[in-house]
Order: sequence, then C-alpha cells, then structure tokens
Amino acid sequence: MKITDTSDLWWKTAVIYCLDVETYMDGNDDGVGDFEGLARRIDYLADLGITCLWLMPFYPSPDRDDGYDISDFYGIDSRLGNHGDFVEVIRTARDRGMRVIVDLVVNHTSDKHPWFVSARRSRTSPHRDFYVWRDAPPKKQQPTVFPGEEASVWEYDERTEQYFQHVFYKHQPDLNIANPRVRDEIAKTIGFWLALGVSGFRIDAVPFLIEPPDGVELGDPHEFLRDLKRFLQRRVGDAALLGEVNLPFRQQLQFFGGERGGELDLQFDFMSMQALYLSLARSDPEALITSLTARPPVPPEATWANFVRNHDELTLDKLSDAEREEVFEAFAPDEAQRVYGRGITRRVPPMLGGDPRRIRMVYSLLFSLPGTPVLFYGEEIGMGENPEVAGRGSVRTPMQWTDGENGGFSHARPSRLVAPIPGDGYAPAHVNVQQQRNDDGSLLQFIRHLVSRYRVSPEIGWGTFEVLEHDAKGVLAHAVNSDVGRMIALHNFTDVPVRLQVEIGAVEEGTVLVDLHGPGRVPVDPKGRVDFELGPFGFEWMRVSRPGDARIG
Repeated sequence: MKITDTSDLWWKTAVIYCLDVETYMDGNDDGVGDFEGLARRIDYLADLGITCLWLMPFYPSPDRDDGYDISDFYGIDSRLGNHGDFVEVIRTARDRGMRVIVDLVVNHTSDKHPWFVSARRSRTSPHRDFYVWRDAPPKKQQPTVFPGEEASVWEYDERTEQYFQHVFYKHQPDLNIANPRVRDEIAKTIGFWLALGVSGFRIDAVPFLIEPPDGVELGDPHEFLRDLKRFLQRRVGDAALLGEVNLPFRQQLQFFGGERGGELDLQFDFMSMQALYLSLARSDPEALITSLTARPPVPPEATWANFVRNHDELTLDKLSDAEREEVFEAFAPDEAQRVYGRGITRRVPPMLGGDPRRIRMVYSLLFSLPGTPVLFYGEEIGMGENPEVAGRGSVRTPMQWTDGENGGFSHARPSRLVAPIPGDGYAPAHVNVQQQRNDDGSLLQFIRHLVSRYRVSPEIGWGTFEVLEHDAKGVLAHAVNSDVGRMIALHNFTDVPVRLQVEIGAVEEGTVLVDLHGPGRVPVDPKGRVDFELGPFGFEWMRVSRPGDARIG
C-alpha cells in the first residue's frame, strides 16, 4: 500500500462514532433529540477527531424496538425533523471532515408498514409475497433471537389464516428476500439515501437478512450481498458497507466475500470483544490473544471494526457457559444487569469499578488493534448506564453535555425526556462534556488523544496483528505490521507494576522506538530486545523508527 490509498479506502483508517439522534441533543426542547440538535454538536464531534458518524434508526416507527421496527424506509421520524434537517447535518458533517453512514434495517419491517398492512388484508394482496407465510410452522424451527420474549418465530394471522415468520419480535415480520421485488425495493432504499449524501450503511443482522425462507431455494445467498455492493459502487464509488455478523471467524470471512472480497467492507469483531471481557475478568490477556490470532486474513479492501461496547446488550454468546459465568460474576453480579441469558446491560466504566487506569487501558487497547475503532456515544466521557431502565435501554440514555438540568440535553421537563437520565455516581453532575472538555487529565481529552494518535498511524488500520514474546505475566505485547510502518503496543491487564523484556525481532542498527504518547525514544539492541516498565493497567505505544524515517507523528 501507499499512504494515498488511505483516502480511497477511507473506512480502514476511520474513527466511527455511533449515536442515536433522539438521545443525543434536543434542538427544540420537546424532550426528544433531533437533527437540529445534532447539527449543533457537529463541531464537538469534529474536535474529538471523529471521521464517520453512524446514525442509528431515525425512520418513522411505532418505536416498539427502539426504532428498529420501521414503518417507512424513506421517511424521517417527525419528532427528529425532516429531510431538509437531515441533509443539513450531512452537509455540515462533510464540511467538518466527517462522513455519515446510516442503519439499514431491511431484514424485517414493522407490522405497521404499508406493505405488511396490505399483505395481511388478503392472500391475494400484491404485497403478500413481500413476507414469508405458511399454512403451518415447520416442524423444525429456528430458535428465537430474544429468549424469553417470544415463544416462536411464527405468528398466526387470524384474518388470512396463515402464519408469518418473524426472526425477531412478532411485530417485526420478516421480508422475503427471495422475492425480486423486495430486493429491488431494498436497492431503491439504498439509492435514495445515497442520493441524500450518506457514505454507506451499517447493515443490521446480516446473516438473518440473506438467509432464505424455509423451503425456498435461493441459490448462493451471498449473491444478494454482492449485488448490494455492486449497486453501491455504481451509485457512489467510495461508499462502504459495515455489517453486523455475530458468527465465528471462518463464517465471517464469507461475508467479506472470501479472499477476493466484494461483499461487506467492515465487520464487527464480536469474537474478540467477548474474549476481551474474559481476559479482563481473569486479568490475563490469553483469551484475547487466542481470538486475535485466530482472525483470518481479510481482503485488502476490507477490515475489522473493533469495539468494546455498542448500543445492544454486551453479548457473550460465543463464550462457553463457564466462561460466560466468569464474566457475569466479574462485571454483572446482579441478575438485573443481565439479559437474554447471554448479555450484560451495563456500560464500561461501571463494569470496571470506575477505575480510570483500567478504563484507559481498555480504550488504549481498542485504538491499538488492527482495524477500525467504533465508539458508542458517551464512551468518550465515561457515561454509565441507568440501572432504573430495564434491558438494552439502560445504555441508551441522553448524552450528558453539562452538569445542569437534564445534563444539558434538553430544557424540557424531566418527565418529557425520551429516556430518563442516570441519578447515581454517573449522573451529569459528575460526568459531562463541559467539565472534561478543557481538563487535560479527563477521559474526554484522553480519548481525543487516542483518536489523534490513531489517525497519524495508518499502519494500525492497515496492518496485521503479531504477538510479541516477552517474559511477564498478564501483559499483551503486540505489533501491527504494514507497508507504511510498524507499531508496538503493550497493555498490562493486572493491577501490579511489571518489568518485562520484549522481543520485537532483528532491526537495523540505529533503529529506535518512538513513544506515540510522549517525547520518549527507546533504543533497540541489534537482536531486537527492549526493556519496559508498565504501571498497574499501564500501556505503551511505540513506532518502530528505522534510520532515515521522516515521519514526525
């Protein structure tokens, strides 16, 4: 690669920031966040160093699943604004150097969508085959996505005396992607939002989207993803697809399009995220090392999306029962902090006991791993969840801007807010942007620094992972290797200081390690051995600088 490739494949060195418009900033003081409010905060996001905004669903919806039950793929929830407001945000973000991607939720619709309203009127409805219907459910049914919420993925419709399929909730009937008309509608939806200026899509629940209905022969289901990618490239050459694919690595590789690519450009690394929490519970990076070294090589145009928290429950479904219990005991000891038997409904700081050393080590690790870092709004200031809100909603509370009323999110009465604000030690009085923005020692400024270091280190986004040998326990030492450079990172998972000698491999005489977090320069002996000291939960980033290296960042 050459450095100019980073602009063609922008997503490989992006910093993605996920936010929910309705909980981010209220511009008209009705208690609900909106695009007017978001526009006021674009400069904040630009100052943080964000290069790509990911907007959670903002479409018209009955809102029975936080907006993921969509009743109009072309619309905008009237509470949040209109298409003019949306375009103003896109334009302003682009002016500040940020692209915008939006959620594409086309595995299902709301049962209030006009297509489904039409489909359930009659078996002869023109939209009947937009959905999956059966006279009786198949004898072998797939399990429900939300254990305890639904008894079956099939729901009986009394009017037409057939069952319809819903992999998620019964108010979210599945679209029939085997129907060419449905595929055309999905393509038109993509084309519409591209025409309004978005730079790509985060595709929800991709494996469910391309899975053919029971008894339907679809051929290669991945051809649908390839079609979407080809359509995307025809309309906007540099638009990207980020996919939610919570599967083992071997299967995830298929969603990139195999070694040749041509499907998803980015995929969340759920496997390593879960291994990270097991390693944190054990104060031992071995589980994470095992996961990261198991990552398959991906196509040159593709990469992994790294995260430590997202908008859903913190899923632990790929861990064994015993491993999951370890993580539960460490970070969600109260049954109320767990959901679906597999997930945690807490944010990172409360899980880590509010220890700033440990919190910073985790985010340093996030930004040092090969791939693209993804932040969930509020992570940059250390927001906590609201334990008074059940389920996934506990982490989807209003952004905390100030220590004033409603955390500066809105001037509406608290009773009118779209979601209640935490009132514990993570309340706005203690955690907010205003207090941290000009505090050099704050978490916000630390995250801003990490973003800056990542952005001047394209080897992280483009590189490959290598475990480095050393002589200490509880420390992950790794290198990221690429054509434009090599970076070394060390992270101490323990609460005690450690001394260690790291073997980085043979180097040219005169090679030094340049501290990416400070002014230090560390010499390397000819055999590539380097001595380090790390404090409790300490970390280091070092660029391997060979003689003649002209890089200054």
